[in-house]
Amino acid sequence: MSQPLIMENIKEKIKELTHQKIATWVAIRRHLHAHPELSFQEFNTSQFIQNKLTEAGIAFTAGWVKTGIAAMVYGKNPESRKYTLRGDMDALPILEKNQVEYVSQNPGVMHACGHDVHTTCALGAAIVLHELREYWEGTVQVIFQPGEEILPGGANEMIKEGVFKDFQPRGIIGQHVYPELPAGKVGFKPGWYMASTDEIYIKILGKGGHGAKPDKCIDPILISAHLITALQQVASRWTHNNDTSVLTIGKIQGMGATNIIPDEVTMEGTFRTFNEEWRYIAHEKIQHLCQHLAESMGGKAEVAIKVGYPALHNDPDLTEKAIQCAKAFLGDENVVPLSQRTTAEDFAYFAQHYPGCFYRLGTAGSDGSCSAPVHNNQFNIDESALAVGVGLLAYLATNI
Repeated sequence: MSQPLIMENIKEKIKELTHQKIATWVAIRRHLHAHPELSFQEFNTSQFIQNKLTEAGIAFTAGWVKTGIAAMVYGKNPESRKYTLRGDMDALPILEKNQVEYVSQNPGVMHACGHDVHTTCALGAAIVLHELREYWEGTVQVIFQPGEEILPGGANEMIKEGVFKDFQPRGIIGQHVYPELPAGKVGFKPGWYMASTDEIYIKILGKGGHGAKPDKCIDPILISAHLITALQQVASRWTHNNDTSVLTIGKIQGMGATNIIPDEVTMEGTFRTFNEEWRYIAHEKIQHLCQHLAESMGGKAEVAIKVGYPALHNDPDLTEKAIQCAKAFLGDENVVPLSQRTTAEDFAYFAQHYPGCFYRLGTAGSDGSCSAPVHNNQFNIDESALAVGVGLLAYLATNI
């Protein structure tokens, strides 16, 4: 039998099995959504996944970065081709406002970024691949990763602990919910897709006193106001024309009052870019600007920059193959191009070690429902997206 016929055979079998088990995927996702756990605390989530893998007869190792899991699914000729699928497990510190039967039972914690969907799809793909193991060749590693939402990120920690020591994949694939697309559609962006992310912490030291006597003070509020404006030069004037950078100060705190100039002001923000060389040059410029501007106004600045996730690069060859597979599986009209975005993802660490493809899964309802953005207390999905997410992951793993 020729390869195209084999591919068509496995495509139809994946579609059939994925849709047969839609109630299973919905039940898994609703359980995970109702029982969210914060980053690096996904102990019950991990045990739930382990139980499901055991029930399905899928081999796995657990305890990676305490809660992470690496499952192994074997087709025919296991050494012939090797790929990795990744799903992240952690939730966010958000109080859910959805009025649904599967609302979070852990007040103040919510799957508002769709990691319940990612975990369900990765688990579903593992189950489908295992049940259809006679119809495809190779080995698929399925990683269930903790702690994507906070530094240092579970991806890099799993790599450090050796999750790939005994398994070297040709490529690694991840997907992420996307409420800007309706369920049934997916989006791809070859090359640089998501930005690096670094956290900026600034302390402006002045001399406090009475608000009516500023001449007797060194006003850190005034210094911080000048500094917030001046820092925009990093993105608007110093970034090369062909690059994109974002510098945002999202928090400022000075414990003064209407008539009190405080001794100090603290500020926190983020710096993001796609150019790794410029990233570290920018760090130096931020340090220099803060210190010298504060000194010019009589104060001092202490700056700490916490290096976060690198920029995410989708391997062009792997991503183009994934696009063609997605079109074959879903139809050309359901595969759309994406633009760069300055959000960040620790999947970028995986993509630094192996060719990576990180794409978007449409989750909005066709009627405009389920379109709240991620990290919102009313984020939810059209659950028909689960069949697409499970099926496409399984198809990519066997045909890319």
